[in-house]
Amino acid sequence: MLWGKLGQPVRGLGKLPPPGACRGFWGWLNAVFNKVDYERIQAVGPDRAASEWLLRCGALVRYRGYQKWQQDYNGLPTGPLGKYKIEAINATDSCIMYRGFDYLDGLEHVTEITLQKCIYIQDECLQRLSETKNLQKSLLQLKIISCGNVTDKGIIALHKLMNLEYLYLSDLPGIREKETTVRVLQQALPNLELELDLE
Repeated sequence: MLWGKLGQPVRGLGKLPPPGACRGFWGWLNAVFNKVDYERIQAVGPDRAASEWLLRCGALVRYRGYQKWQQDYNGLPTGPLGKYKIEAINATDSCIMYRGFDYLDGLEHVTEITLQKCIYIQDECLQRLSETKNLQKSLLQLKIISCGNVTDKGIIALHKLMNLEYLYLSDLPGIREKETTVRVLQQALPNLELELDLE
């Protein structure tokens, strides 16, 4: 009797979810991770709130005065409000997206950002990045690598980062007018060191 019940096929397991259904779930979850919590920013300060957002999305942060990259959300340092200031962001393989970029507004000490293999980074993200007043003052180095949704439009938008000293661009298939894009950036930012590894 027991064997008869165990030997019967389980109903519902024979059906697989439709193609793309899992991707839809992860896209939804990533959007939830990027939702800005303005009350949290007020409560813990912009650097702590941005750290939580970035680590939740799989990015790394480095604080001013420290060499070690912070990668463990549960290991975020504690201390007085405002003690830890984000100096560098490495968003390699992270799920950061446009809707979370309001977390960047209060960051005053970010000198370096790496965006590598970020599937949600697109032109609007780079435009938003370049319009962030604090980043216009503080950002010195930017690397954009293997972000397939970035085009010439997004790269040209970076001309507002007036203190940018170094820009590295690699594996960006959306850049179709390399010479024009480079010329526009070099005219707007004559002191910019531009390194390209584009096909």
